[in-house]
Amino acid sequence: MIQGLSALNPAGKRVLLRCDLNVPLKDGGDGRRVIADDGRIRASLPTIQELLAVGVSLVIIAHLGRPKGEARGELSLEPVAKRLAELLGQEVIFSPEITGSTVLEKINRLEIGQVLLLENIRFSPAETSKDDQARLEFAKQLAMYGDLFVSDGFGAVHRKHASVFELAHLLPHAAGKLIAAEVAVLDKLTQSPERPYGVVLGGAKVSDKIGVISNLLDKVDVLVIGGGMLFTFLAAQGKEIGKSLFEVESVDLVKELLARAEKIGVRVLLPSDIWVAPAFANDSPSLVSVDQIPSNQMGLDIGPESARAFASAIRECATVFWNGPMGVFEFPNFASGTRSVAQALSEVSGLSVVGGGDSAAAVRAMGFSDSDFGYISTGGGASLEYLEGKELPGLIALR
Repeated sequence: MIQGLSALNPAGKRVLLRCDLNVPLKDGGDGRRVIADDGRIRASLPTIQELLAVGVSLVIIAHLGRPKGEARGELSLEPVAKRLAELLGQEVIFSPEITGSTVLEKINRLEIGQVLLLENIRFSPAETSKDDQARLEFAKQLAMYGDLFVSDGFGAVHRKHASVFELAHLLPHAAGKLIAAEVAVLDKLTQSPERPYGVVLGGAKVSDKIGVISNLLDKVDVLVIGGGMLFTFLAAQGKEIGKSLFEVESVDLVKELLARAEKIGVRVLLPSDIWVAPAFANDSPSLVSVDQIPSNQMGLDIGPESARAFASAIRECATVFWNGPMGVFEFPNFASGTRSVAQALSEVSGLSVVGGGDSAAAVRAMGFSDSDFGYISTGGGASLEYLEGKELPGLIALR
């Protein structure tokens, strides 16, 4: 059992809070990097605001990207500190240092109600080290910064990292509101979904989703496949896929999954038409039947007939989980499939869950709001591993 914030008595204490502030960045001109989607920052606000309301000083730990233990200016959390300050309506002190006397002095001067954000925790190689002892020693340094630890970075709970796993063993701890909400939604998807239950999967690699498909196959009524991963399914059916992305090493696994689905009566919905182009670019789109993909073309989105069929299947469901875009939604010519799925998901009368990562970024980029869906997860990889039935280190540490 994971204990929530009510298990702690944080008033008057200094709280170490692990958030997931791993937001996508884009070029803002003049060499600046700006936040493209602040969804994960907004998702962290309820826990931050609840803690501040009871009277704590707050030290926030977070990561951005995969700097691999090196300090990289383009992955600094400084822009995140500024955006967080805007959303909170108060100053957020930013520390360019992660460890050392300078940051410790700043933290010791924190007053009740003040917030300090440490620089990207993954700038320290010990955070992601494979050496258990190295991670533990780093976590001990971090533990000096607070009296209590609250873990609320769901997007990182599938990682055995120092600020996710070891730190929880060193201080009195609890899960934040975001982790509690994520786990509650994912439990509904795995344990007690209302039927009909549909799972919509896209994205580039079928290997990233095999575990989810295998674990959920006997729980769902319909499995909808789009994105780059669909071409491995088509290849498994012996179809010509041209220059489309596919994983030859996953073909046999896909064949087994298709046979299993047929045996237990799960409907697997694959596209009937495809938007193709000669290269990976927003140029020269043409629409072809799934049985007539030219050898010199690559598939970049599901076609309109497929989009209508997918949308119809989604609207019939009482529970839907979606992870992964239907095409290269960053290219306007190949975004219509993803838009159709998002629109259908927003019209589901029951529980609709957008499974984080590219899916969450896509729906916001297309003008949908979080309130259009039942729930938007912050953790793409963590959500998928939870749905696979894996034990996640960051949740184990909170028990």
